[in-house]
Amino acid sequence: MAPVLPLVLPLQSRIRLAQGLWLLCWLLALTGGLTILISGHLLVQLWHLGTFLAPSCPFPALPQVALASGVVVLGTGMMGAGASRASLDAAQYPLWRGVLGPLLVAGTAGGGGLLLLAMGLALGLPWSLGAGLEEGLGTALAHYKDTEVPGHCHAKRLMDELQLRHHCCGRHGYKDWFGVQWVSSRYLDPNDQDVVDRTQNNVEGLYLTDGVPFSCCNPHSPRPCLQSRLSDPYAHPIFDPRQPNLNLWAQGCHGVLLKYLQGWASTLSGMLAGTFLLQALVLLGLRYLQTALEGLGGVMDGEGETQGYLLPGGLRDMLKTTWWKGGAAHRLAPEETPATEASPEEGAA
Repeated sequence: MAPVLPLVLPLQSRIRLAQGLWLLCWLLALTGGLTILISGHLLVQLWHLGTFLAPSCPFPALPQVALASGVVVLGTGMMGAGASRASLDAAQYPLWRGVLGPLLVAGTAGGGGLLLLAMGLALGLPWSLGAGLEEGLGTALAHYKDTEVPGHCHAKRLMDELQLRHHCCGRHGYKDWFGVQWVSSRYLDPNDQDVVDRTQNNVEGLYLTDGVPFSCCNPHSPRPCLQSRLSDPYAHPIFDPRQPNLNLWAQGCHGVLLKYLQGWASTLSGMLAGTFLLQALVLLGLRYLQTALEGLGGVMDGEGETQGYLLPGGLRDMLKTTWWKGGAAHRLAPEETPATEASPEEGAA
């Protein structure tokens, strides 16, 4: 029963394998730590931006799974470094001998499975961000005025902080504010004729204006911020309403947040792919080191050559036997064909 993918390892090759694995394991631990940092940072950003993301958006699952995989990878790298270093010392290796088996199983099934799941999420979930931000930002604009409504009293502050921090205005542009009432009714004079006319002309009774909140103003503008009557070409001297970008933030918050979050998702995806390849290399090396030392009774400097392998030969033969038996069950051999019963005429003859 020949083992699967055998590799002859003399003494010097075994030593170089252990030393190289020690370095690779620490590199794996480093990538696991970086994965934890990136996914943790993305989780914090999503926590701050949760108001502007629809509750049904599945994107937060990406950094959560990536964080879990990073923890497993970090542990695999550190434990692998300890095992590979101990393999060079005949006195220390017996203590790690029973650790290598569970470590290989946990690293393959746990770390590898989580990394594959995280990479799949990194490829698919960023496309759900557009719809999630569309719904979340629309809700945030609608509740901007509800400073005294329970559950929405912080909507104004959060929206102002978002526009100031990310240099954006509205959902897709400053004109989005023209379609929502962003001034609380508490601060409107019901006796003012302009207020009465605007609310009566709206089917929903909303007070709509062609103005924007102060947080849409660009502080780099050379002139004082213009927030009201932005669609009136005669309201402000030397101001062209067709080019408001000199006075207001040019981009909508949807595009800015989408680019920001997808950029972090792309960075995390690249880190996950590199970590997966490195972990696969480390686990293969640890498996060859384990099987090579088992052939020498766990002693690195044992005399002669030994053979490392990926899987024992018995497993391959068992799978091959099972395959052939399963195929034979669907076809009937000629010698196993049941004999037909003789007719009465043949018996009389």
